[in-house]
Amino acid sequence: MAKIILTGDRPTGRLHIGHYVGSLRRRVELQNSGEFDKIFVMIADAQALTDNADNPEKVRQNIIEVALDYLSAGLDPEKTNIFIQSQVSELTELCFFYMNLVTVQRLQRNPTVKAEIQMRGFSESNDGSDNKAGTPVGFFCYPISQAADITAFKATCVPVGEDQEPMIEQTREIVRKFNSTYGPALVEPQILLPENAACLRLPGTDGKAKMSKSLGNCIYLSDSAEEVWAKVKSMYTDPGHLQVSDPGKVEGNTVFTYLDAFCRPEHFEMFGDCFHGKKVSFDFKSLDEVKAQYRAGGLGDMMIKNFLNAVLNDTLEPIRKRRAELEQNLPYVYEVLRKGSEVARAEAADTLAAVKRQMRINYFDEGVLDELIKEQSEKYKKAE
Repeated sequence: MAKIILTGDRPTGRLHIGHYVGSLRRRVELQNSGEFDKIFVMIADAQALTDNADNPEKVRQNIIEVALDYLSAGLDPEKTNIFIQSQVSELTELCFFYMNLVTVQRLQRNPTVKAEIQMRGFSESNDGSDNKAGTPVGFFCYPISQAADITAFKATCVPVGEDQEPMIEQTREIVRKFNSTYGPALVEPQILLPENAACLRLPGTDGKAKMSKSLGNCIYLSDSAEEVWAKVKSMYTDPGHLQVSDPGKVEGNTVFTYLDAFCRPEHFEMFGDCFHGKKVSFDFKSLDEVKAQYRAGGLGDMMIKNFLNAVLNDTLEPIRKRRAELEQNLPYVYEVLRKGSEVARAEAADTLAAVKRQMRINYFDEGVLDELIKEQSEKYKKAE
């Protein structure tokens, strides 16, 4: 069986470093590994409209922002098909067929759906008279739409963050239900989580559980060096670490969580001077040594923030540079999306045809109509 990846993002704004360590960095690594036969990365504009239906222009404008982030972070259109979801109409048709395989009660139990509904302030008890307060049906059916996206490309592997695990499990349920009801046509995918535990769900700069555009606690891939520093300076640390001499807690300390996600051994040689001050000077060789000193006391938050700022900008500067180049060549970016969407549509059409064959609703395929007419004619002859 071919090894195929499908993953993507909703175009609700620029991508942030949570997206980067949670999935985007891994996508680039997988793309360059040569281990996969096909890779599809989707800009999920149709799904973004499920809770932005009153502002489609926002979604439309953000498609280019996400595409720029993809390409600047290292996705290569020669190796990866980047496409726009709404341009592959077969996905909508697959979603419609899958709706009959899932109950409302099952969707209501999906923890990711419940969390997203709560985060967006939708009221589950609303009687429907206020469309803004109630949950849009399209948003509620998000897991089914995602199953259509994954299965359309016969994806065997879906690299996402841990918050998407319930969604992937729901896809597997739909695949098993379809194959057992109609016959084998769909491939059951496996989730691929980040290997670094700190990357599973990067917290916001304010220490909140999740980095989110709506919470305003993001560091974006396209942020300038000045913007990154301003956000790092205000970052949540250990509220009990009031004096430099105080022992500090590493667990739950956002600065250290970010260092776990981004710091590499060579950074201590590159940016070790961040730990040299007027009163104290440390010669750290590893992040474990930094953590040990912080726990013991004598290491100030600003030194660690200076080091984190250097580490983050080491990662982000090449991305910023490439993005600036791409911003001056938007026709190229849109051509990447157009070609990727064409490839994606052809792939999804093959899956849709297989689904219709198994459901026996491919009435006008070659040879099928003749067989159908023969069957019906014999039935009516017997009736006489």
